[in-house]
Amino acid sequence: MPHSPAPHDLLPPEITVLERGWLSANNILFIGQHDTAIVDTGYCSHAEQTVALVQGALAGRPLDRVLNTHLHSDHCGGNAALQKTWPRVLTAIPPGQARHVRQWNAYALSYTPTGQECPPFRADTLLDPGSCVLLGDKPWQVHAAPGHDPHSVVLFSPQDRVLISADALWENGFGVVFPELEGDSAFAEVAATLDVIEALAPQVVIPGHGPVFTDAPRAIDGARRRLDGFVRNPTKHALYAAKVLLKYKLLEWQQIRMADLTAWAQGTPYFGMLRETHFGDQEEDAWLQSLAQDLVRSGAAVRQGDVLHNV
Repeated sequence: MPHSPAPHDLLPPEITVLERGWLSANNILFIGQHDTAIVDTGYCSHAEQTVALVQGALAGRPLDRVLNTHLHSDHCGGNAALQKTWPRVLTAIPPGQARHVRQWNAYALSYTPTGQECPPFRADTLLDPGSCVLLGDKPWQVHAAPGHDPHSVVLFSPQDRVLISADALWENGFGVVFPELEGDSAFAEVAATLDVIEALAPQVVIPGHGPVFTDAPRAIDGARRRLDGFVRNPTKHALYAAKVLLKYKLLEWQQIRMADLTAWAQGTPYFGMLRETHFGDQEEDAWLQSLAQDLVRSGAAVRQGDVLHNV
């Protein structure tokens, strides 16, 4: 019985997907006849590895362009290192936060509130929704994809029916809907973005995290069910967000004493906002202990005495 081709095998030859896990978003490298480009660059703690991977894939060619689907730290944290390695590289970002990049406002860019880091980088041009960009010598459409991030875009190749979905759609879900945590209504925007992706009908999806996949209808259906659960119970989404933020930092730290975790949480505005809005009836220490226990129960962490270890 013949085997179905692996999703990677369905990608055109000019695309190389560097699958990075969850601390760093996937990097999508395009090697065309005329230029090279990378979409999303991972987290800053992996920046040296990102540069090495790109250098290895380019085999002596320069990197000509960097494009970011959105400016969360795990998608653009390698920008500065790539710009240092290839000083002539041109960097394109979605327009919504261009002013904050030019003036480098780490708070407005979400890095300070989430307790994350991102070395300052420059933006040379904008990735405007409704426009097209050439990647690997082929036209790719830029579509607005608000929800997870109000300024995010996704990229679609109508010729090859390949979608770079960022955090708008993973094989099993989507990214935390951060505007909802800030008091803005954004679940409807998540639904509208899923409608856009469904209408594009991609044959292959390259997500922001996780493996390349081909069954977009199944992923969209699962994402809608997940979204419906969050709409019916926003506290469920807030708990999910708190655990994601904690797991993200644990990926960076690898291990942390509970006292140090408490200090980090107290200095991270998103944590305080989450607890006050959704879990105000719980004492801070008890709430953090329960989050850590949830990570242990799900297999995402191990606790040994007073130390929480990443798994």
